[in-house]
Amino acid sequence: MRRLSSRPRSLSGWTMAVFGLLAAALGAVGLAAPDALLAVMGFAPVPDGARAEGDHTLLFLTASSMAAVNMGAYYVLAALSDWRAFYGWTVPFRLLTCTVFTAAVLAGRAPAGFLGVGLWEGAGAAATWAALRYERRTGRSA
Repeated sequence: MRRLSSRPRSLSGWTMAVFGLLAAALGAVGLAAPDALLAVMGFAPVPDGARAEGDHTLLFLTASSMAAVNMGAYYVLAALSDWRAFYGWTVPFRLLTCTVFTAAVLAGRAPAGFLGVGLWEGAGAAATWAALRYERRTGRSA
């Protein structure tokens, strides 16, 4: 079992910790105040009682928010254990997420405000990749 430190030990670890904390925080907002999260992402919240029967938006928001909280915890724990292989595994999948979310906006399936979610994923992946590359090239871990 990996030993946890009190803070990330590398630049790449810090990229993971920051991403994880943001993901967990936004997930918590989605669980506590789903309409606030919808507004941040550019979706118009539907007033209480105005949802059509069979509208499962809040259910899907709850599920994705809980997944974000869990993912955030995984990222922070990986950062505190300096699990660099995990950092590297996240990069292509975060870039894929960026691509899918950006394509959803471009195809008209999501509002323009949702583009920020895709760009956040892409920027985070690029920062982690750059930090890992820097650490490999210089032999530095912090």
